[in-house]
Amino acid sequence: MDFAQKALGDVTLFPLWLDNPAAPAVEPQLIGRTEADLLIVGGGFTGLWAAVQAKEADPGRDVVLIEAGKVAYGASGRPGAIVSTSLMHGLNNAIRIFPDDIEDLERLGQDNMAGFLDTLERHNIDAQQTWGGELTVAIGDERLPDIAEEYELHKRYGHDVELLDADGVRAEVNSPLYSGAVWSKKLSGTVHPAMLAWGLKRAAIVLGVRLHEMTPMEEIGDEGGHLLVKTHDGEVKTRKVLLCTNAFASGHKHIKRRVVGIRDRIIATEPLNDAQLESIGWKNRQGVYDTRTQLNYTRMTQDNRITFGGRLTYYYGGDTDPAGDRVVEPYHRLAMAFNKTFPQLGDIRFTHAWSGPIALTTRMAVHFQTYHGGKVVWAGGYSGFGVSTSRFGARIGLAKLDGLDLPELKLDFATTMPNWIPPEPFRWLGSKITLYALDTADEKGGWRHAWLKFVYALGFPI
Repeated sequence: MDFAQKALGDVTLFPLWLDNPAAPAVEPQLIGRTEADLLIVGGGFTGLWAAVQAKEADPGRDVVLIEAGKVAYGASGRPGAIVSTSLMHGLNNAIRIFPDDIEDLERLGQDNMAGFLDTLERHNIDAQQTWGGELTVAIGDERLPDIAEEYELHKRYGHDVELLDADGVRAEVNSPLYSGAVWSKKLSGTVHPAMLAWGLKRAAIVLGVRLHEMTPMEEIGDEGGHLLVKTHDGEVKTRKVLLCTNAFASGHKHIKRRVVGIRDRIIATEPLNDAQLESIGWKNRQGVYDTRTQLNYTRMTQDNRITFGGRLTYYYGGDTDPAGDRVVEPYHRLAMAFNKTFPQLGDIRFTHAWSGPIALTTRMAVHFQTYHGGKVVWAGGYSGFGVSTSRFGARIGLAKLDGLDLPELKLDFATTMPNWIPPEPFRWLGSKITLYALDTADEKGGWRHAWLKFVYALGFPI
């Protein structure tokens, strides 16, 4: 029996974060008719941040939030939950897509994390936050130039960063694969995503938001002066709707033209014992992601588990609940990657494994779509750092919906959209070739690198 079979032998196919007795009671579904000044659709991070910010800005505003299932049971209950000042999926990606706005985006990212921290303090939200920073690690000496470039880039824009050699990074997180790293130390770290979402839910309710779970939206009707949003058992008459549906992309048929529901997977270990902790180090508990073509990201939880993510995949039509994610076999390759990263944990067991869609665009960053003459705004497209960036996405989405005259609304990120993505079957064919190339490019090279360069030229920064 190989490592993966043994380690995954008793795994639970459900997110670790949501398997928690601290989960709050489910709010009643919406039954019958109601009215609101603002309707928020989606009870993930973007919707929750929007609800809190809307009520704090205007306590008299009547805000209703509806969630198709339970709060945080979408992408917000599944991430690795590494938080950062980055608003556009990393500094390199921000420079790639918005080179003229980079200084403004850096300032807005700092402001966003300051607001994030302030909200946790003011609303007494315990999200098991740990501010040990983030590590971008090189896998192999051939990736060291990438790390050096990352370091210089962050220094140029005033980040508190340290460049680590192989000994330095292994003193932080002991993996034989790590040959160097950039350690970004300020305003970044990790949180427990479900506890953050549940804390925001409580804050929203205390502020006066009317929150309804188990209330799927079925239709938005534009009746001129107002919108009529029909749910499974009710309807909401409102002047404005903020769609916070991210990879599920519900609310308008055109949203999916620019969004692909790519899935990634995460596994979580049992709590490490003292000897295992000693073998790993990781006393600063940074969030970690590496430089491989098919990257992995990992972090330590408060109760000393390691979560380890990666292994992108795609199901035809962007299926959000495929049967293939409810069996153990797809997690074997991820488990083997874990074993190569931390071979000293050869006897570890995984308690949880899970997967779900993330909203991939050609920007790999948040964007905004407007419908029904400006009465409806969709905010989403987070491909990384969405736990913290969603606060920013919610703020900008609300500002666009309310027609505010903010300087940031004139920047390119707020006035343009990512490229259109071809429909099926081209999405499926392209994704299968691309994901196979990602899986094998580092080992086999050849046509795979040419294909990945072609995909990059189309706008996908992989």
